[in-house]
Amino acid sequence: MFAPSALLLPVADPSASARFYAEILGLAPVEASPTFVLFVLPSGLALGLWDKAGVVPAPTAAAGCLEIGFKVANGAGVDAAHADWRAKGCMIALAPTDLDFGRSFVALDPDGHRLRVYALYEEV
Repeated sequence: MFAPSALLLPVADPSASARFYAEILGLAPVEASPTFVLFVLPSGLALGLWDKAGVVPAPTAAAGCLEIGFKVANGAGVDAAHADWRAKGCMIALAPTDLDFGRSFVALDPDGHRLRVYALYEEV
């Protein structure tokens, strides 16, 4: 069985994207070159930022067609992450909002990739 081990995002400027992700994640990349930067997230999943000019085959979907989800423990965690990311200059596409599954906000990375921070409602 295959298990996903990495998310690879095509980006316009790997160095700029690396600075963005290092800031919001509080992590340093484990690998960096002019065309590719790799972070290993606490879960073990890797996040690769790949210069879209070199991605083969070329990406055909626009940024924003998928989301990277960051689950937090509760609604207060969503609000705290939102305040932190806003203070760090993140563009916010959706302010903290109560949705049918829980509380959530959506930020955009420099290329417009969607980053959703969310907390699920507790089941009663």
